[in-house]
Amino acid sequence: MYKGDYQLVGSEMSFFTRKLEAQLRFQNIPWSWRFKTEERKAELEARAGTHFIPLLATPDKWLLNDTIAIGPMLNERFPQHPVVPESPLQRACCYILEDAFNHWLGRVCVHSRWCYPDNVTWVGPRFGANMMLDRSIETPFSADELEQLAGIGPMMYEGFGKNVCQYNGVGPDQAEAVKGDFQNMLDALAAHFANNDFLLGQRPCLADFALAGASKAHFICDPEPTSWLGEHREMMFDYTERFFTDWDTTTDSWPEEDQLPDTLSVLLDYLQGTYFKFATANIAAGLAGEKYYEYDYGFGLTRARTQKRLNVARLHVQDELLRLGADTNITIKEVFAGRGILEHYLA
Repeated sequence: MYKGDYQLVGSEMSFFTRKLEAQLRFQNIPWSWRFKTEERKAELEARAGTHFIPLLATPDKWLLNDTIAIGPMLNERFPQHPVVPESPLQRACCYILEDAFNHWLGRVCVHSRWCYPDNVTWVGPRFGANMMLDRSIETPFSADELEQLAGIGPMMYEGFGKNVCQYNGVGPDQAEAVKGDFQNMLDALAAHFANNDFLLGQRPCLADFALAGASKAHFICDPEPTSWLGEHREMMFDYTERFFTDWDTTTDSWPEEDQLPDTLSVLLDYLQGTYFKFATANIAAGLAGEKYYEYDYGFGLTRARTQKRLNVARLHVQDELLRLGADTNITIKEVFAGRGILEHYLA
């Protein structure tokens, strides 16, 4: 590969941009921001073939999109700081947890950002800092700048936020369910992080970057979801900020002999009753050609629009699991026995 700096193209307010930033930082990859400004937008989208962010510009002149593909690629390019375990059980969990957090957390992100008018007002200038001013949200705003950028939040709500919440079944009428589920997730994370710094123990993996990205861009950033953290505020701030400071390259390894932290079962219990209810119903409806589906994650029926991407991601994980021989690996089968999770991917 060519030597040189990588450019992270996106927004500091973006879940997946922050996810990729967390990985770049942990792997000590030379990188810099290139905000997706209105001025650069047309050129970047024409070259990348997508309007989605983030994009990663590599020293060898590639412009890549989709963190699901970028993450493993960077793991291979920078093996001195691995983020995907080699042992079968840990590797399987890494990909399964990444898939779950990638797609489940987005619901909370869009609901908490766009369903609360005060939050919409607050996020607008922060989007404007990146898109219009080509600078970080950390730079203080002048009164004139706040006035200049005041309309961005409402404009983005009308053009994007309102619809994306409706399509995901997390509109204002679902506030009680979204907040209740978010609290359940925080409780599960608290049980796990009481004795572990990261999801697989004392070293982060791809799945951690997804959780940290959502938290950095939304949960500890936007005023509304930050107000939901309650007793878990310190836990989420501490966990998240580990990824956005300078890393010690002597970070501990994953547990020996392909072991998992005991408390990972608490997170699997949570995801079994939430993400995998959602994903199974979503994919089945999509494959049947249905535009909408219903599922229950513990708060009554939720109706949402099907997403083709979920099955694409499932097949990506399926490929990894088949390479590991997960369908015949006794240890992997024991950990996931009775959960329906392996069956979801291997069907």
